[in-house]
Amino acid sequence: MSQPKFILQSLAVAVVLASNLTHAEETTIQSSITTDEIQLAPIVVTAEKGNQANGLVVVADPKQPIQPVPATDGADYLKSIMGFNAMSSGGTNGDVTFRGMFGSRIKILTNGTEKLGACPARMDAPTSYISPETYDKITVVKGPETVLYPTTGSAATVSFERTPPKLSSEKPYQGTASVLVGSYGRLDQNFDGTLGDETKYLRLTTSRSTSNSYKDGDGNKVPSAWERWTADVAMGWTPDDDTWLELNAGTGDGYSEYAGRSMDGVQFKRKSLGFHAEKKNLTEHIKKIEAQIDYTDNDHVMDNYSYRVNTGTKSSMELARQTLNSRLAITTEWGKWSIISGVDSQHWNHGGDMKMQSAMMTMNKPYMRNMKYQSYGAFSEFTYHLSADNQLVTGARFDHVAMTTSKTNVITNPSERTETVPSAFIRIENNLPSYGLKNYAGLGYVERVPDFWELYSTSLASGAYTINNMDAVKTEKTLQLDLGTQWQQGQWNAWMSAYAGVVKDFILMQYANPSRSQSYPTVRNVDATIAGAEAGVGYQFTPHVQTDLSLMYAWGQNTTDHTPLPQIAPLEARLNLRYIQDRYTLGMLIRSVAQQNRYSLHEGNVVGYDMGASKAFTTVALNATYHVSSGIDLSLGVDNLFNKAYAEHLNKAGASVFGYAPDTQFDSIGRNYWARMSFKF
Repeated sequence: MSQPKFILQSLAVAVVLASNLTHAEETTIQSSITTDEIQLAPIVVTAEKGNQANGLVVVADPKQPIQPVPATDGADYLKSIMGFNAMSSGGTNGDVTFRGMFGSRIKILTNGTEKLGACPARMDAPTSYISPETYDKITVVKGPETVLYPTTGSAATVSFERTPPKLSSEKPYQGTASVLVGSYGRLDQNFDGTLGDETKYLRLTTSRSTSNSYKDGDGNKVPSAWERWTADVAMGWTPDDDTWLELNAGTGDGYSEYAGRSMDGVQFKRKSLGFHAEKKNLTEHIKKIEAQIDYTDNDHVMDNYSYRVNTGTKSSMELARQTLNSRLAITTEWGKWSIISGVDSQHWNHGGDMKMQSAMMTMNKPYMRNMKYQSYGAFSEFTYHLSADNQLVTGARFDHVAMTTSKTNVITNPSERTETVPSAFIRIENNLPSYGLKNYAGLGYVERVPDFWELYSTSLASGAYTINNMDAVKTEKTLQLDLGTQWQQGQWNAWMSAYAGVVKDFILMQYANPSRSQSYPTVRNVDATIAGAEAGVGYQFTPHVQTDLSLMYAWGQNTTDHTPLPQIAPLEARLNLRYIQDRYTLGMLIRSVAQQNRYSLHEGNVVGYDMGASKAFTTVALNATYHVSSGIDLSLGVDNLFNKAYAEHLNKAGASVFGYAPDTQFDSIGRNYWARMSFKF
């Protein structure tokens, strides 16, 4: 696939600029630098911890180096945060899970708006359009503990954010650039640069990533090559410290080979346009008014012949979804009360076509609209400061949802569904400074209407593909308790986030005949119980040596059938050991995953299903970073040091055209070397 040359050109310019600026700065201030002023080398991120709202909220910096080195999609980055896993189909574009929950139970946002993929089988999951390093911050709210965004996520809310830049006349620019090279032809290039002054700015973010297919620990080639690029531009106006206006636009495209699917992703075209506005400190009580409107057009093409040998029927599908999101919110303060209230809406249209050609026949189904969705929501979130160390947070929202299917070749009768669904939570946050403790306890409730994927790619009777199940699949209802604590004393620190919930009318899918490459799962509602935790403990041996151990475990039970919930990752532990000096760090990551004996054969979700028990495995990774000079850092690493052959429990069934049985897992990447150089100017 051809790539716009300006991405590479901009990156090259950025690297040269960063190097020149860095050299100039060093020449100017060399004589005044002392040992205490030397910037520390960045630490390679191996597992993020809870660090806001007493551990309920996790904030990550996607511009930091990370291990294992991820593919450049949002799902693979999120795997570095405890509680997240991803179902892989190849080298990139996996589909994220959190605490065993999947799909729209996890709300994925970019700059406060939801961008949805088009493929009914989630080949282009929402995270596949996200290049993490082009963002400034990733925020994760665990559980149903916020109501600020449309149709609340019952498992988690994830936001990829770009923050407004702070420029001045003395320094009218800022930015970062990075280059990563790795095994199997891996090459990533990222550039994020801003020009302007105190009142205006122009920001350009670009990324490009490419890789060949990898080999597993046994030396077997796994079809997994990809190529992708993104480019986004933003123009901002900040006439004063309390006013912010921004117009942004973006585009991107790519392709991806999938070992675990019967087709490959030929096109991941994205076009987006948005306008954001914010005004602070209007009055004594009105602290902020914010408004935004965002439009996205995702156009995805998949086929079974562009990147693989096809000796039978050639098939291709083009799917597209246009999404329009809007939001208006106001933040007020009244004594001990802080209140965020607002309204929002989401509208989208989905359509697609299909083409099939063999020696015997040719069949073309023209592009047609097949589903329309709209939601209108209202919300309020309250924070009450009980004391200096205690606060109460609560909120509620209502969403009115309407879905309509059009008459197409696979739908005999148009269908409509309208519902008004509530969500709410209440949480107490408590600090005990004398004991080094921070705690939270929250109870949340969410009602979730079946999403596009659960309706469109399922059937009510085995083998009968239809979306006339719109009225038959019930709304999912989740009531969940979330608890957590953080503790620090001396050289020790520890943290824990635990949850337990009941889910009425859990939306479950069953693959009656997984040997069929186009087997549409049947869908039904069951009742379920879920529980689990993420926890960690760390110890500072010396000023230079530190270690931490993190664990995550998720459990789910289908209480209707008295069987385990499917597609839940097993117990996982991560041990980190770091040696830190002024200019360099050395690190080791040991990841150990237990056997998963809790499974439900051939049951799962839109993307994957349980194929039986999975084996335990352990991998070892090494990393090192060196602070070359002001603004320049070098990171090196090797993942899967001992070239272990292993497969994740969450694994899309293999595609028989590549030699894998349809119900057989494929192995993850073997030993993988990488090097990353980053520039900040």
